[in-house]
Amino acid sequence: MHFDSFSAFLEMGGYGFFVWLSYGVSLLVVVAFIIYIKLDKRKLITEVRAQAARKARIQQAKEQSKA
Repeated sequence: MHFDSFSAFLEMGGYGFFVWLSYGVSLLVVVAFIIYIKLDKRKLITEVRAQAARKARIQQAKEQSKA
């Protein structure tokens, strides 16, 4: 192993702050992106359901006007 102790591993030769900060920022971006995707998917599903309901109402109104 390249490091003598766990604290040396965390310090990474004086660059630990930057290394762990970059990991933290990367993790934050990935988590935020996953949350955004899930929220956007939920919004899209809601919009598709609303559009399908609207089409059904229009079709029903057309059928009633013909009868």
